[in-house]
Amino acid sequence: MTLRLIHTSDWQIGKVFRFVSNGTMGLLQEARLAAITRLGEQAVEHGACHVLVAGDVYDMEALSPRSLNQPLERMRKFEKVMWHLMPGNHDPNRPHGLWDQLLRRGVPDNVIVHVDSEPRIFESDGFAVLPAPLQYKRTLQDPTAYMDEVDVPDGFIRIGLAHGTVTGFGSDDKDVPNYINPDRPQSAGLAYLALGDWHGQKKINNRVWYSGTHETDAFDVDGGGQALLVEIENAAALPVVSPLDTGHYRWKTYRKQINTREDINALATTLRGSGDDLNRILVRLYVEGAVSLQDRQYFEEQIVEQVSAAFCYLRVDDTRLFPSPSEEDLDQIDRGGFVRAAADALKQKSDDTSDPDREIAALALQRLYVEHMKLQTRSQ
Repeated sequence: MTLRLIHTSDWQIGKVFRFVSNGTMGLLQEARLAAITRLGEQAVEHGACHVLVAGDVYDMEALSPRSLNQPLERMRKFEKVMWHLMPGNHDPNRPHGLWDQLLRRGVPDNVIVHVDSEPRIFESDGFAVLPAPLQYKRTLQDPTAYMDEVDVPDGFIRIGLAHGTVTGFGSDDKDVPNYINPDRPQSAGLAYLALGDWHGQKKINNRVWYSGTHETDAFDVDGGGQALLVEIENAAALPVVSPLDTGHYRWKTYRKQINTREDINALATTLRGSGDDLNRILVRLYVEGAVSLQDRQYFEEQIVEQVSAAFCYLRVDDTRLFPSPSEEDLDQIDRGGFVRAAADALKQKSDDTSDPDREIAALALQRLYVEHMKLQTRSQ
């Protein structure tokens, strides 16, 4: 009989998104809980009786009882699915910590909390889970090393569950915190090693995978919003691993060059074509170029004010979008006098690429133009 598992990780329940409004943050937090329900539905649909959560169930150690219990209540309703939870670096198993609180109060019957590095054998399904829970946020010892010495009944499929990194950025990877040897399946006889910590889904080798977070939580996460269906025929067979979509929100990054009003209109069209439901999309937009003061104002109206309203969130980085005022722009500010003289001086500085105050001058010129247009509007 084929063993089917769902591999997920890095739920980070209670995560705070400080860069968005409180209302949007509430939506993102709720989405992380809703994705747990989708995991349960995927498990039922694919006949997977076990869901392995490879660490960082929670985002931090200090959470309210409600935040601690919210994921448990969503798991509880999938009575035929066994959920395996394990401490990671965000929620390590400290004495009197959150895991002690949960176990003391009791968890649903279909939830197993792996707080010790001890195998758990499931005879009816013919496999054993070898967990490597973290007791600290950072450790220089490979938490999976003990697996080499673990005995399980002959013929049982050995599944490792761990949270950490398989690579670092120094000359010796083993000096990085929470290092995990990617060759552990060979030395420990694992059919599969389910990893957490990287938020993007990633294959390390045929028997080692990162599932990625179930709901994407940052713009630089590639391959988030997914889980893995793992199918294993026997203890010696290679696992068949298939990605599963679980995320609700999509995080997208655009980089655009803008020099004309036509470029702004094209950008608006591109953004509005990002997906069928723009309210499920968060956008990070980088723009660069040089535009007239009129077109700079047009950009604010069309992109920052109008298009952004279609998305769950839109962040604009326009630090490299410089004003290139036309004579018409300057004439609208003033045709003479000290105001025009100031505008001409600011334009000269903003055009000088060697001037260290170029960006400040450009911003001042844009502000001068905007304020003048406001006064003109009021006087009409």
